[in-house]
Amino acid sequence: MPTEKTRQAPALGPELSAQRPAPAPALTLLASLLGFALIMLDASVVNVALPSMGTDLGGGMSGLQWVVDAYTIAFAALLLSTGALSDRIGATRAYTLGIALFTLASAACGLAPNLPSLIGFRVVQGVAAAIVLPTTLALVRQAYTDPAQRGRAVSLWAAGGTTAAALGPVVGGALTTAWDWRAIFFINLPLGLFALALTFRLPRSPRRPAPLDLPGQLTAVLTLAALAFAVIEKGPVALTALGVAVAGLAAFLRIESRHPHPVVPLGLFRNRTAAVAVAAGSALSLAFYGMIFVFSIYFQQVRGQSALTAGLMFLPMTGLLVVVNILSGRLANRYGPRLPMLTGQLVSVGGLLLLLFVGPDTSLVLTAVLLVPLALGAGLALPPLTAAMMETVPTERAGVAAGVLNAARQVSGGLGVAAFGALVAGGFGTGLRTSLLISAALLALTALATTRLPRGVARQAAPAEVGRPRADAAPEPSRTPA
Repeated sequence: MPTEKTRQAPALGPELSAQRPAPAPALTLLASLLGFALIMLDASVVNVALPSMGTDLGGGMSGLQWVVDAYTIAFAALLLSTGALSDRIGATRAYTLGIALFTLASAACGLAPNLPSLIGFRVVQGVAAAIVLPTTLALVRQAYTDPAQRGRAVSLWAAGGTTAAALGPVVGGALTTAWDWRAIFFINLPLGLFALALTFRLPRSPRRPAPLDLPGQLTAVLTLAALAFAVIEKGPVALTALGVAVAGLAAFLRIESRHPHPVVPLGLFRNRTAAVAVAAGSALSLAFYGMIFVFSIYFQQVRGQSALTAGLMFLPMTGLLVVVNILSGRLANRYGPRLPMLTGQLVSVGGLLLLLFVGPDTSLVLTAVLLVPLALGAGLALPPLTAAMMETVPTERAGVAAGVLNAARQVSGGLGVAAFGALVAGGFGTGLRTSLLISAALLALTALATTRLPRGVARQAAPAEVGRPRADAAPEPSRTPA
């Protein structure tokens, strides 16, 4: 027979349980912001350290391009599926896995004995970053149930990523000058360990069934890797890689047209607003990241400046991104997304044409100032084009649309580094001017396409295959880093 004490015991459980405080949403926001900032910092911190890596490890221009693109291509290609992976295993578990893998890969990069091993570890970093990015936003959405609070939290999340990306060149330059290029990877270790420590305080995320398109994902990785090889390498290797890329693209399109849950719904591009948003975002990323790579080489190898000086030269252009993002959002709210999208692209075109006058004797301060319009234009155009794309697809497909847009931007940035690096390797002055004209021409074309959009982009009926619900749908914030 149970005693009185035994009968009362169950009543104490809920009381004690109520006294145990749940983790504050701010703690989840801190973990998410730190994870997002970590991968955005790593995406931009490497550029100014590339000449130092080349001196230490060798490999020439193509090797330096692979240090950037190994990360970018893996990151971009896997972004298409990692949202579904996050749903299947739970956002908290996926975040922990991604941060742990990213931290270990960072340590391996810092200890890399040669260029091939560094490039291999950069691939692992890119895979980890692709896991982390969608989970950070999923955790924020899970922690904040009130729409107004969630909106403010997402704005802080986006601002943290933008700030990290803006500070990347300066941090990279300072660490490389004060210590060594390996420091840019070792700095991730305390940040990654702190982020991991926070995960033990976060609530466990539920698991949800989410379809995976493994054939589509594999052919996307194959196609993008082969395309990067075709652009970076030379001779028979490049021709073979180009053939593989073409065959891979054909297979990818066939798979996506038949798969019930494609990683890239092809019907999405029959929507004019979505198609223009992806094209404009891709052109802006190609110009922005491609020019950061080229001018990192310019400041150090052409002008003979230190990595720290090179990083400081980028501070005016990257430091204004957060402010311009906020201004862009206000302009879009008042006038609709088309005006800031169009204005931003035209400002970027003007900035690229001004950079044609940069030569080996141009004042460093003047060069830094001439880089500003490119960043201003990108910061002005990217938030409204992201918002326009999110508004033009059904809510249940917002996560897929955001994944496609972000993947396209990352791929374009990587291809910009590959293509412009190959051009400047054949002669810096001519290669720089050709790269600037290519970027300006592409942005002029996307600006022309933007003029065909309605003044106020309202929600439009999307094709049926775009409207199919998917478990990993999660809206992306309107303010995203350039």
